[in-house]
Amino acid sequence: MSDAAQPWLVVGLGNPGPGYAGNRHNVGFMVADLLAGRAGGRFKAHKSRAQVVEARLGPPGPLSRRIVLAKPMSYMNLSGGQVSALAGFYKVALDRLVVVHDELDLDYGTLRLKLGGGDNGHNGLKSLSKSVGRDYLRVRFGVGRPPGRMEVADYVLKDFSAAERKDLDYFVDRAADAVEALVTEGLERAQNTYNG
Repeated sequence: MSDAAQPWLVVGLGNPGPGYAGNRHNVGFMVADLLAGRAGGRFKAHKSRAQVVEARLGPPGPLSRRIVLAKPMSYMNLSGGQVSALAGFYKVALDRLVVVHDELDLDYGTLRLKLGGGDNGHNGLKSLSKSVGRDYLRVRFGVGRPPGRMEVADYVLKDFSAAERKDLDYFVDRAADAVEALVTEGLERAQNTYNG
């Protein structure tokens, strides 16, 4: 398969169900939903127990890339199995796997793009690294640290605050732009633009 024909797998991490939809932990789903909307696609059930959209990202022509957008429909800490099954089904190489997830160690709305690394206590990344290895691309979306003595799990499973929601659409839009840049221009150029 030629390089342009090789698909990319873009996975938004989150938890399924309406009760989790606005949670900080579900920002990966929010970015995946926006990308699907941009591509004019609708998520459909896949046998891997994920929802997928097959689409193209980027400007028409040679920069356009074939992508599979995915939202695993297990809980976050079990998502590695679905991602591994999808990568196998679509024959996606690890260097074409992009995972969008919430990141506690970054201020709210800050983005960092990187290749590989540890899981930093993130159960979704832990599950993924166990299933596919660590060397996948990450779009880390800052959600900040919990205030006071609030438990991390309680914090990430809460909806964004009213103050945060004022800017949430803008930050999700920017994260979707970062994913597009990553698959069409490569990691280094995307980092130069979005790791600021």
